[in-house]
Amino acid sequence: MGFQNNTAETEQILTDNYERYYRLAYSYMRNEDDALDVVQESAYRAIRDCRKVRNKDYLSTWIYRIVVNTALDMLRRKKKETTTEELPEIPVEDQYRDLELRTVLNQLDDKSRTIILLRYFEDLKLEDIADIVGDNLNTVKARLYRSLKKLRLNLEAEHYREIPDKS
Repeated sequence: MGFQNNTAETEQILTDNYERYYRLAYSYMRNEDDALDVVQESAYRAIRDCRKVRNKDYLSTWIYRIVVNTALDMLRRKKKETTTEELPEIPVEDQYRDLELRTVLNQLDDKSRTIILLRYFEDLKLEDIADIVGDNLNTVKARLYRSLKKLRLNLEAEHYREIPDKS
């Protein structure tokens, strides 16, 4: 398999899944411009490095990994630049617009949040998620279970905080 084949295949995957990559990037960045930057940088990295992928069957999950890592890198850089961050306005079309859910998702560590987003928002198989995050399947399953339990507890806590006291 040559470089040219991987390049064409990579470009096709990027084109076919652009909106999915954007949604994933937006779920991390919570800002349209930053999400677009993540997708653009990810596409550049994917096309630049696609010849390193030996099996074309892994290109799709490899690109997801690039998007996740690029978003996390950008978040780390932004965190160093500013210590306080205001919650940005959320566009109406945002698929992850539920503020309560977003709040509890952001309480998870990066890897756990990535697993939840890829499984339930991007509908990826656990095997593909394991490839993307670089863990074995059992580790991903365990992390998913723990993360869902933590999310449920955090959502319940948020819900009870919002119920007015009727005494």
